[in-house]
Amino acid sequence: MSSVIGTVFKGSASDGIVEAHHEFAPVKNTQVLVRITHSGVCGTDEHYKHADMVLGHEGVGIVDQIGEGVTSLAVGDVVGWGYLQNSCGKCEQCLNGDDNYCREPGNEMFGFANFHQGSFGTYAVWEESYLFKIPASIPPEYAAPLMCGGATVFEIIDKYIKPTSRVGVVALGGLGHLAVQFLAALGADVVVFSSTDAKRDEALSLGAKEFYATRGLSKLDGVKPMDHLIVTTSFIPDWSLYFSALKPRGSIYPLTVGSDDLRFPNMTLIERGIRVQGSIVASRASHRRMIEFAARNDIKPIIEKFPMSKAGVEQSMQKLREGKVRYRAVLVV
Repeated sequence: MSSVIGTVFKGSASDGIVEAHHEFAPVKNTQVLVRITHSGVCGTDEHYKHADMVLGHEGVGIVDQIGEGVTSLAVGDVVGWGYLQNSCGKCEQCLNGDDNYCREPGNEMFGFANFHQGSFGTYAVWEESYLFKIPASIPPEYAAPLMCGGATVFEIIDKYIKPTSRVGVVALGGLGHLAVQFLAALGADVVVFSSTDAKRDEALSLGAKEFYATRGLSKLDGVKPMDHLIVTTSFIPDWSLYFSALKPRGSIYPLTVGSDDLRFPNMTLIERGIRVQGSIVASRASHRRMIEFAARNDIKPIIEKFPMSKAGVEQSMQKLREGKVRYRAVLVV
């Protein structure tokens, strides 16, 4: 095996995308060289656009080289990876199957490690056990957004939600439109909340049973109470609007990424026994189940394609920044 020169696309302090090259050494032990074919563009990439690091963490590609210790993958396999790139494997969280919550040395996540590589590029090297085989029934351009967006919402569904649950999804965007599909396939009663009526037909076609436009409302009258509320907005919503529509001991899952504090109506939270459950990206176990579930139920994101080039990365991120992507941008090599 020989080293490979790959193209990578990095953030920069000037807000522009930098095209660079990186030499990937021959893989060894349990390492796998992936020739990238597709990458999703995630809102989290926006948070690192000013950093001197390679962007992208929704990668799909073809196994090009394998180390001598690799046993579950072969050259030519189609694989994907997400936000979690490695963990210590020894702490309580890892041993419980919650490797996504590992915080010990050896934990590697996008934005905190592996700054020299990501999914915005042509090659990457990852550990075998953090790669996921993509079944032939999921085309790679549709698999890419599942690697973070799909896995993140599925983590909640996998751990907390039952088929008999009534679940609200706030915002029909990159995460929300996948949450609706997963929940509908599970058998849950899905209710979508959006600011206007513009996405009503699409929400219902994806599997929602009910749709409510919320702009200008101070109370959700006539909404049958829900067991769970998955919040996928790009901003912190008015929590008081939704509390009245939650059952006692209902749960809220805020997936909005930001630095603002969450502020809830304190007495309502206490009196109704409402739980606010944090959730990060999927564990590897949930990630694998997500891929199997998506393949079994023909769940695919709605995507827009862009070329894997400096101009393509900038265009896709600009459109995402403006909230104009329906619903996941995908870079194609």
